[in-house]
Amino acid sequence: MTDQPQPLILASSSPFRRELLGKLRLSFQHHSPDIDERARPGETPTELVLRLARDKAAALADAHPDALIIGSDQVAVIDGDVLGKPGDHDTAVAQLRRASGRTVQFLTGLCLLNSATGRHQSGCERFTVHFRQLRDRQIERYIEVEQPLNCAGSFKSEGLGIVLFKALEGRDPNALVGLPLIMLTDFLNAEGVALPG
Repeated sequence: MTDQPQPLILASSSPFRRELLGKLRLSFQHHSPDIDERARPGETPTELVLRLARDKAAALADAHPDALIIGSDQVAVIDGDVLGKPGDHDTAVAQLRRASGRTVQFLTGLCLLNSATGRHQSGCERFTVHFRQLRDRQIERYIEVEQPLNCAGSFKSEGLGIVLFKALEGRDPNALVGLPLIMLTDFLNAEGVALPG
């Protein structure tokens, strides 16, 4: 095990993912990848997040030819339908109305690419959220306060989003925020990165 043989790059502009990666107390840089995030015809939600996580990491490989690059992508799924980032108020309201009293699956794809060797490790972490029954006034107030327009499923679990939930199920609560640290730790260990602690 080496302390950190290569630079660590987070392929994301998300402040939430940066904060999560900071928990590992490793030195890292972050850069936003420029990729097309639209689903392909016939692509399942799991296939989508795995492909986008790999594409995000690969998009930075030329600029960082000797680095460990982390790509991650997340979608929310209800009845097989993907709920992405709402982008506007009306879509956020519609997503939360649909989630009200329902069970929503969150899928987070993760990829760790060693750009020096071309080796990549990838996986999908699932997390289940059981929503409370939500009133329209509660939804409107939540969106006004939290502004979750860039969050899959229209909520921020690390903030007030927790008041919308009845129960949570999953192995890694960090996955719900967008970066599954347990899986990432496994990938980093496989690359010989010595983690603190």
